[in-house]
Amino acid sequence: MPLANVRVPLLALGLAAALAAASGAALAQKPSIAAAPRNAPAPTQPASATQAANALEAVGPGDTVRVTVFRNPDLTTESRVTDQGTIFFPLIGEVQVAGLAPQQAGKRIADRLSGGKFVVNPEVQFVIAAVNSRQVSVLGNVAKPGRYPIDTINRRVTDFIAAAGGMAASGADSVTVVQVRNGQETKTDVDLAQMFRNGNLGANMELAPGDTIYVHRAPMIYVGGEVNKAGAYRLEPHMTVMQAIALGGGINPRGTERGVRIHRRDASGVKKIEARMTDEVHADDVIYVRESLF
Repeated sequence: MPLANVRVPLLALGLAAALAAASGAALAQKPSIAAAPRNAPAPTQPASATQAANALEAVGPGDTVRVTVFRNPDLTTESRVTDQGTIFFPLIGEVQVAGLAPQQAGKRIADRLSGGKFVVNPEVQFVIAAVNSRQVSVLGNVAKPGRYPIDTINRRVTDFIAAAGGMAASGADSVTVVQVRNGQETKTDVDLAQMFRNGNLGANMELAPGDTIYVHRAPMIYVGGEVNKAGAYRLEPHMTVMQAIALGGGINPRGTERGVRIHRRDASGVKKIEARMTDEVHADDVIYVRESLF
């Protein structure tokens, strides 16, 4: 082979080697970037949030529970958790269940049945039939005052007002939430109407077992005299005398617009005010329509 033809491939090989070495040096100077593992675990919730969620699902003293064992109907048991946190289960006796999630309580019973060789490979279903250990009280002007269970789904103020049937006709738009934390009692006022009007759902507080919601009585006015339907009515913002009389069914044939008087109480006592239809009424005002003289 001619010498010239041999030198060309050798020169090409030399250039390729030099380029490879330069590329390697450049890569070595760049900071290394570690690839994230494909099966990296998802970020976990803070321990406090997880503990709070578990507490809202756990069995507690006073709860009513129902336990069934697959293919063993004679072992079906419905029991109230004692103050010591136990239930009595056939064949195995007292079982500590307070503080456990239903799945954990079911596994504990299954292990005891299996360990005692009472049931082979038992499949246990543990269900909380009635929650009495963790409840929130809803009092005041709601349709159904009472105590309602709290869990990871229903734990905000509006959840419990809905569970209580909503506001009564006399209920105000504001509520007071009473909480006890570390022995200290706190009271927080929540204006529900403003919360929804402004879209500020951050005011929809999360509650804990033992908290109390009190729904205040709405401010009222009283319409009487020569109207078709005298009575007490809820005061709406910026309500006028005309609107108040309209709630009372309007003036009857014996009454007159010129004879409307407001009885209003202040620090000095009750004042009588000759009212116009456009005047604004206040809480606890008594709007009285007098009889026409002609």
